[in-house]
Amino acid sequence: MLNNNWRSLAAVSAGLFALILFPVAAKAQMSVSPLVIEAKAERGQAQGMITISNTSKTPSRIRIYAQPFTYSRDAGFQTLSSSPSDLTKYLQFSPRELTVKPGEVRRVRLISRLAPNLPDGEYRAVVFNETLSESKDAAGNNVTLVARIGVTFYVRKGNLSPQLVIDSASFNPEQKQIQILVRNNGQATVLPSLNWILRQGQTVVKTGQVDTNAVVANSDRNFLLNYPSKDQPALKPGQYQLSGELFWGEDSKKSKLPFNLNITIPTQSATLPNK
Repeated sequence: MLNNNWRSLAAVSAGLFALILFPVAAKAQMSVSPLVIEAKAERGQAQGMITISNTSKTPSRIRIYAQPFTYSRDAGFQTLSSSPSDLTKYLQFSPRELTVKPGEVRRVRLISRLAPNLPDGEYRAVVFNETLSESKDAAGNNVTLVARIGVTFYVRKGNLSPQLVIDSASFNPEQKQIQILVRNNGQATVLPSLNWILRQGQTVVKTGQVDTNAVVANSDRNFLLNYPSKDQPALKPGQYQLSGELFWGEDSKKSKLPFNLNITIPTQSATLPNK
């Protein structure tokens, strides 16, 4: 049973959950939808469906497999070798391998059967649709290209919800930009967006918005404000005030979390040119 809130969320933010890895030439060969599937387990079971379309002029060989994943504080999407929230051991899908003809549409059914003794919580897996195609390099040698699109599958057992807290604001010395640490103390992944205003005293220095980022259950995530950008001057050292609000959910039931934080911009060393 799909949750309406997540269906709406997936429609506007599916790309943030998807992992798409392929050469540019292979990009148009395969279309996969939806990119996010969320289901609530009923009597330990939940289902989903992936639709695969071949938009190329040649048949596509596709392999389906799943891995546990998370979104880390700084690196974002990451596959894992193991996880307490791993759904893969309870996940079945059919078929595992298929050939899709040009213009053909095929479907892959996902079925999760959770163990009866599993505690309430959110269980996650990314289901990769991997396409193998052959091409020739500049020397005329045959080269196998691997392209994959990841569909994230969330299964929730029990009545779960996110619980967001704005932890702190800081200056990222590597990116030379401001970031806000958002913590999710709840048991459900959520996709918040963020509006912000940076002031120094009474002067508004800059305003902006950060698009949706996934913050998984019981974790945190740095939201990089992308300010200042490379084509903007560095911020002057000193004390600043960062305010705004975090918001998530459907328009009719949107949740908001205002924040007002102090941030210190340190003196930044100049980047020496390469000799």
